[in-house]
Amino acid sequence: MSRPGPTGAHEDPAAVLGAAADLLAVLHARGQDGTAPAVSPSQWRALSAVEAAEGINLRALGSLLDARPPSVTRLCDRLEAMGLLTRARHPRSRREVELRLTPRARALLDERRAARARALAAVLDQMTPEAVDALVTGLAAFREAAAGVHPAAPADWIPHTA
Repeated sequence: MSRPGPTGAHEDPAAVLGAAADLLAVLHARGQDGTAPAVSPSQWRALSAVEAAEGINLRALGSLLDARPPSVTRLCDRLEAMGLLTRARHPRSRREVELRLTPRARALLDERRAARARALAAVLDQMTPEAVDALVTGLAAFREAAAGVHPAAPADWIPHTA
């Protein structure tokens, strides 16, 4: 479905959202400038998932990331080598492995989120209050629709606004 754009031309909402997602990825990457270690988007998603469900096992993480077990194992290998993740045997099941963030990972997530918030605030400051309100309203509707399509996603991946 296309809708009239500001100039009267029809724009594909999915294309506009895709372009916005690309821009957000650029802003997210800028939040890594000067900080170590650099983490990929897939590593970021994995760390966020483990943070949301501390003690999650490899199978559940793979399900959340929609990734195959060997890929999840390699991803966790890299995160562990970076000092961001620990794996330990589950206390009640010797066959399960629990995943936990290290203090370094928690600090990294906090630092990156703060940098991302600053980058986003700089962009939002260039918008009119009405445009910001419209954006927030649209994103809230998008979050609700996404939750209906992807109910297994951790709730904090699609945060609610106050």
